[in-house]
Amino acid sequence: MNDSNLFKNYDVGLLLLRIGVGLVFVVAGWGKLNGIEGVQGFFGNLGIPMAGIMAWVVALVEFVGGLMVLVGAKARIPNLLLAIIMVVAIFTTKLGDFDISSADVRVDILMLLITLSLALMGSGKYSVDAKF
Repeated sequence: MNDSNLFKNYDVGLLLLRIGVGLVFVVAGWGKLNGIEGVQGFFGNLGIPMAGIMAWVVALVEFVGGLMVLVGAKARIPNLLLAIIMVVAIFTTKLGDFDISSADVRVDILMLLITLSLALMGSGKYSVDAKF
């Protein structure tokens, strides 16, 4: 198999990953923005420093970053920020009960790995970045 056959669907694959990750984080961020007081309390209960501010940071990064990933606009940066959010989520909410058979743990691990992969690979040719 030559390289052109191997990579002919590369950009379609990146687009599909961006759509999936982008939608997940847009929805998660929107939910946090619409229930920010609850998120602030939850972060406070977890012992996250500056819980009130961090709730806003996470909600905005998830929502705006998710939109940026979805359309492929400077997506390496939000993917890295979203990966950091996933690492913190795993360590603060899942580590004590780390059970790989738990769907929540598996989803968080997948989101971490996909955001890191997209940060490394970029947005591909079906993106805002490629158009400009």
